[in-house]
Amino acid sequence: MNKIASFTVNHLNLLTGVYVSRRDYIGDEVITTFDLRFTRPNEEAPMDTAGIHSIEHLGATFLRNDPEWKDKTIYFGPMGCRTGFYVIFAGELEPEDIIDVLRRMADYILSYEGDIPGYSPRDCGNYLDNNLKLAKIYMNKYKTEVLDAPTPDRMKYPQ
Repeated sequence: MNKIASFTVNHLNLLTGVYVSRRDYIGDEVITTFDLRFTRPNEEAPMDTAGIHSIEHLGATFLRNDPEWKDKTIYFGPMGCRTGFYVIFAGELEPEDIIDVLRRMADYILSYEGDIPGYSPRDCGNYLDNNLKLAKIYMNKYKTEVLDAPTPDRMKYPQ
């Protein structure tokens, strides 16, 4: 079998960042998958599932309600390695195209108070595994390192 695209990325030199993971074509339509890398793979500890879960609920809620991006948002969810998230948007996009919406999502999560959307046994399969405080720690780190001052080395995969 062929190696999938995400396993061909050099994780040894991968910084936190916003990267185009892949583009797929559905008929004439293009969708772009982004790698939102929150921690340095194999250098920093992976994120705890409770913090990731809270970011997933809040991030998906924000994106699917954003006036500009709700109809372009296909998916937002965590990576299995717990070092970041994938977000899939309709369109042929570059990291620079999504920095603003990611900043607004980060600000939404960082200022969020109250019950996490979907925090109930009816709405979520593992609703007790949430931690808003941890989610804010992870999001603050990502916003500071990546979104506040994006640089080319954090928007293009290393060779």
